Amino acid sequence: MKTLAHLFERNRRWAADVEHARPRFFEKLAAQQTPAYLWIGCADSRVPANEIVGLDPGELFVHRNVGNVVVHTDLNCLSVLQYAVDVLKVSHVIVTGHYGCGGVQAAMENRKLGLIDNWLRHIQDVYRHHQAAVDALDASKRAQRLCELNVIEQAKNVSETTIVQDAWARGQTLSVHAWIYGLKDGLLRDLKFTVTGPADVESEYHGALDSNAAL
Repeated sequence: MKTLAHLFERNRRWAADVEHARPRFFEKLAAQQTPAYLWIGCADSRVPANEIVGLDPGELFVHRNVGNVVVHTDLNCLSVLQYAVDVLKVSHVIVTGHYGCGGVQAAMENRKLGLIDNWLRHIQDVYRHHQAAVDALDASKRAQRLCELNVIEQAKNVSETTIVQDAWARGQTLSVHAWIYGLKDGLLRDLKFTVTGPADVESEYHGALDSNAAL
């Protein structure tokens, strides 16, 4: 159907259920947006950010793209980051990838998929940087490890943006984290990268590389 009526019906049922369980929820939600967290994650439909961490709408500011990539030429991602840090004053930026990421797999295998090939080159850069370590693993673990490494690299990229660096310079409390999600068990894993200031970036980066291994 052109109008996708079944989705509108589901929306009405959902809104009614929420309002019944929590009267005036939407009225209060519309009045303010004060999230403590920015989630930068993959666009994969199997990774619903709010549900994974059990947070309500309004509690998690979200940016998603294929492969949870953060690059200094992506004005979309940087605009979200700047708004979250400078306007919403979030305390945490969480870069979250997931095992079984199709973008990471395609980048590693150098598949030709069309326009997205240009985007996946950012992940291919991560693979080239860590290729010796990845290729040394059992074949069944290589993609998993690259998923981890990609998250760590993107979290480092966040930490090195002028947005985050400037926030730290003015004394704003802000932490950057690298996490990964398991599609097979629904659990998040800390990749041991948590940066709270410019002096932490390199040590946390190398510590994360040393401490994590593919499942």
